[in-house]
Order: sequence, then structure tokens, then C-alpha cells
Amino acid sequence: MQFPRSLSVSLLTTTLVTSSPAWATNGYFTEGVGPKAQAMAGVGVALPQDALAAANNPAGTALVGDRVDVGLSFFSPDRSARIRGNQAGADGDYDGNRKRAFAIPEFGYTSALSDRWSYGVAIYGNGGMNTGYRNNPFAAFGSSGEAGVDLSQLFITPSLAFRATPAHAFGIAATYAVQRFEAKGLQAFDNSFFTAHPGNVTNRGYDTASGWGVKLGWTGQLLENLQAGATWSSTIKTSRFERYKGLFADGGGFDIPENYAVGLSWTATQKLTLAADWQRILYSETASVGNSLSALLQGVPLGAENGPGFGWQDVTTTKLGAAYRATDNLTLRAGVSRADQPIPAGEALFNILAPGVIEEHASIGADLRTAAGEFSLSYTHAFSETVVGENSIPDAFGGGEAELTMDQNIVRAGWSKNF
Repeated sequence: MQFPRSLSVSLLTTTLVTSSPAWATNGYFTEGVGPKAQAMAGVGVALPQDALAAANNPAGTALVGDRVDVGLSFFSPDRSARIRGNQAGADGDYDGNRKRAFAIPEFGYTSALSDRWSYGVAIYGNGGMNTGYRNNPFAAFGSSGEAGVDLSQLFITPSLAFRATPAHAFGIAATYAVQRFEAKGLQAFDNSFFTAHPGNVTNRGYDTASGWGVKLGWTGQLLENLQAGATWSSTIKTSRFERYKGLFADGGGFDIPENYAVGLSWTATQKLTLAADWQRILYSETASVGNSLSALLQGVPLGAENGPGFGWQDVTTTKLGAAYRATDNLTLRAGVSRADQPIPAGEALFNILAPGVIEEHASIGADLRTAAGEFSLSYTHAFSETVVGENSIPDAFGGGEAELTMDQNIVRAGWSKNF
């Protein structure tokens, strides 16, 4: 089987040009890849369902057959901040919704090489963050103009899977990640007192960074109706954001964190499948993300080796999903998930730029099989969450507290075809 090269190139080009996710569901990682997984709150480690399976577990490439999947997500976050008790005059309510809607494409293709070997490629947005404050929260500290950041991540994951026995499959994938970033309105931090690289903190336009990582995975049938899976993704060591080497630790470093997950899928009846995933994301291992901003006031400037960051903690996410085959042509899906809070209350000030505070999600969706292929649709609501950073603003900036709030809505549509 061959998939038209012209369509593959077109889809890749579209993804590269338009992928600008304000994605911030489990920290700044997306909750799930593909409308089927998304409709079940991101479950997919032990339940591969489409040609995007390698994004969740590369072993799934061996189990989904010859197929192509195309998807598009419409994502709308609502992010805001409040400052209270600040002696420098920063008190106020700040709306971070300069841009409210985002469209994010994805594409997957899998094919069997033999009875045991399969290969595929998945192209998707895995994470990101976007804020845009017309009223600059840092203006009282010496900043000007609109404030905010725009981070997007595109993943291209070619995979190879081996079905060692009818019950067990193993997979490996090489993930190429491209990141794009811009920061605005941070002039208060762009001086020799606060940064090791003045002139490289803010308003430098978009910069890109890229690098490679590895994904490994396994799925196995433990009982007649019980499937298990496990997967691990290495840290993706990317090039540095040279234009923002004065903002991010290690002279612009922003590696994508290591993460791993395990999952179970239980065929409860001929019509009902229940599944669960447990995932761990190691945000603290990336200095720009995990290091505390408090080091800035201890003489360690932004952009320095192992310098200050956003102070994010590692996150554990639990996902539960169900799929019910209502008819031969219609499958209904639902799921819920809960993640740890990545942002400690004491780190709220800098995270006005990146308020990835969401903890809980609920999803629903459906698949309709037709002669023209299978059509999928899902909706996810990320419930409003607030982090109140009591005394989170240092005395050097006038003291007080910063408060972060976010909720989100995601509609995801997809089309797939088996060949």
C-alpha cells in the first residue's frame, strides 16, 4: 500500500505553518492525540485505535492495520490573572485572551510490512502555551506594550513495531520536535541586573528550536479480555532559542521533558471497553521550566547556566475512559482525567505568562462508520482552576499576590480510512 506522497507533503506543510497551539491541558502537554483518544480523556497506552497511536505508545502501530487518519482540533482557552496588595501599583485584573481560538491539524499513517512488522508516522501538536495581555501585568515594574508568550510544539514521530507473538507487540519511534516561541512585554527583566544576556529577553519576534528524542513501547494481552501497555519518551534535547537566551536558563535552553506511562484496557462486554492510563511528566528536569524564579533574587540572572525558570513541578495524570459500540456503525465514547497542579502558589508571578493550572477534564465523543470512511468527533471541557499565590510577588517588586485562572474547551474532528 502506498499513500500519495503529494498529500503527505501537503499535510506536513499545513501542520508546520498552522500549528500554534495554546495547548495547556496537563501542564503544557496535550491530554491526548487523535479524536478517539481525546474523546476518552486521552486514554491510549493500552488501547491503540488509529494511525496516531504511536503518539501515545509506538507499540500500537502493530495493532491498528493499514490506515490513514486526519484530524483537526479547535481549541479555546480562557486565561486570566489578578494582582492584589502590590505596593508598586500593579494591582488589577488582567485578561490574557488576546487570541481566543486556535486550529491544530494532525495526521497519522500506518502500514504492515509483514505479518509481524508494521511502520507508521504520526504528525501532531503535543503542547504549547499562549497568552496575550493587552493591559500589561508587568507595566508597573517597567514593562510596556502587550505582554505574553506564544509557544508551540510540533512532533513528527515515525515508528516501527514488531508483533513478537499474537499477544505481545513492541515499538520504537524517533520523535523530531520543532518548537516556536515568542515573548512580548517583559522589558522590566531585560537589563543587566536581571538577565545574563540583556537585549535577549523580550520582543525579539519568533524563534525556533528543534531536536530528536526516542519513544519505546509495549502492549500485551494479560488475559483474554485484558490488555496492558507501557511507554517511555526520552527527554528531547533541542537547540536553544538564541533570541531568548536572556529569558530561558542555559542561554535559551528549552528541552522537552521525559515522560512515561502505563495503561490497561478491559473488554468488559462485546460492546463495552473500559481503559485507564497513568502518566508521569518530569517538568522539573528542564531548567527553564522547573527551576524556581526565587534564584533571580539570590543573584542568579535569567539566562544563566541552570538559571531561574517557571518553577513547575512534575505532574502525574490519571485518565479513565469508556467506549460503547452502540451499533455496528456507531461507537460512543467518554472519559475523565485529573492531573497534579504543576504550578506552586509561590511561583505565580512569572506564570502569569504561562498559567497552565488545569487539573480536571471531561470528554465525550462518537465515531460513525460509513462507506466513505470513519468520521470522529469529540468535545473536551477543562474545568476552571485557580492558583492563588499568597505572597508570591517578591518585596523587590512591591510584594502582594498573583492569582492565575484558566479553563478550556476543545472540539476535535477526524476522518480515517482503512486500506
